Amino acid sequence: MKLVVNADDFGYTPAVTYGIVDAYKNGIVTSTTMMCNSPFMDHAVELAKMNPDLGVGVHLVLTSRAPLSEKVPSLVDLNGDFYHQSEIFEHAKEEDIEKEWTAQIERFLSSGLKPTHLDSHHNVHGHPTAFPVVIRLASKYGLPIRNVLNDKFDYGSVRTTDSMLRQFYGEKVSYETLEEQLKMVAAKRQTAEINCHPGYIDGELKQQSSYVDTRNVEYSILTSERIKDLARNLNISFSTYSTI
Repeated sequence: MKLVVNADDFGYTPAVTYGIVDAYKNGIVTSTTMMCNSPFMDHAVELAKMNPDLGVGVHLVLTSRAPLSEKVPSLVDLNGDFYHQSEIFEHAKEEDIEKEWTAQIERFLSSGLKPTHLDSHHNVHGHPTAFPVVIRLASKYGLPIRNVLNDKFDYGSVRTTDSMLRQFYGEKVSYETLEEQLKMVAAKRQTAEINCHPGYIDGELKQQSSYVDTRNVEYSILTSERIKDLARNLNISFSTYSTI
């Protein structure tokens, strides 16, 4: 049994990045995924290189800020920004998704970091339009991907975890939710990912996201002695996607 605890949104804002790194240093977070279209990516790269045991993958983006690529018309609104997540798949075409996600992966690679895996902002890679793209890219770059819908799709030869636990989010963020997830992982003895969004808060986050104050709550729980003690008592083996 191996458990990956992945913090999404690395590089989203400076405060979020600092919070993720501290959740790794002081808590049970083992892994994170980079938003490569963010203006704050270089800051996240610097911190990642200072913490080489933190697994860092690519957080593929279709629904935040603007694309890296030019001429991806099916992905952007009149302002040149990505469509809102409620609208993106009313417009998005596979070829534009593949062009943009390739650009994001290539920007990550140009940083000198080695990605551990692929996942996506708002888990959009689970959508039927995007899923074939992420499978092709995972195969091309030899990377695992997040098991976003727990085997409702055929992953073929692409590596993923046996399960993904997504309940630790929003109104369900609590000690009890995370404890239940850890117990489920220990009981099944399979590879698993717990998805989380710890972070500190800055003005940029308030401008960019509706998910703000709960990131601090997540951080407090993920770094608590209560959770770390439970994980030790359950003999959970923490890992990154590099060993899945």
